[in-house]
Amino acid sequence: MILANTSSWALLLSLLTAFGYAVPALAAQRLGEKTTRHILMFAGFLHLLTFSWGLWEDAPRFGFAPALSITAWLVLAAYMVESQFFPQLKAGRALASLGALAVIGAFAFPGKSLSIDSSPWLPLHWALGIASYGMFAVAVVHAILMTHAERQIRLAHEGASGLPLLTLERLTFRFVSVGFVLLSATLLAGFFFGESLYGRSGAHWKWDHKTIFSLLSWLTFAMLMVGRARFGWRGKRAVRVLYIGAGLLLLAYVGSRFVLEVLLERSTA
Repeated sequence: MILANTSSWALLLSLLTAFGYAVPALAAQRLGEKTTRHILMFAGFLHLLTFSWGLWEDAPRFGFAPALSITAWLVLAAYMVESQFFPQLKAGRALASLGALAVIGAFAFPGKSLSIDSSPWLPLHWALGIASYGMFAVAVVHAILMTHAERQIRLAHEGASGLPLLTLERLTFRFVSVGFVLLSATLLAGFFFGESLYGRSGAHWKWDHKTIFSLLSWLTFAMLMVGRARFGWRGKRAVRVLYIGAGLLLLAYVGSRFVLEVLLERSTA
């Protein structure tokens, strides 16, 4: 295990955040929905402080685990907003467990140090990319809930699934649509500012694993959008395509950085 060389404050924040998530993850049924939601909100606030501290400290670092941590926080934030409109949505316990693991992982694998000479377009490029990760992650969570709801209906237990199936499906593809727009913007930013981002004269894209998997995921999501609008794709077929696109997108940055930072134990860009 590679432990981060970070400050004691970062360690304290990470531990407090992980503990805040662990409480509802382990005792959600005893706490009740309202108390669980309040603890999740507080843990989410600590989570925001945790990765903000990591990005604004003297030697900020970034890598696959911080990217997953921010993605997990975006999923939780979307859930907290949705739960205000749909109180019957049931995913708090699972998301609390995900949050705890994400925070611990980000502290254990903080990634590489960011260069002060990085392109001014790089924060925008990353922000769009992480936001698209978050929206597709939320879509995947809803797709899992949708699959569970469909299974419950077949077993004649519709009331135990949380939101109605059609509502879950509608929410799933709203997040897919937003994620697709953000992913498109990420790729366009990489194309138009590629020379500034990668420091290569005349190079719009840096043709590496990240770019290839990102383009493959974009094509997969584009096929899903067209298939749903033109051919009415729904249910298992649409969910499978969503999972394939999300898997390719996960491999684009997180997968390649995991190989470099953990399996190969390198920190080069």
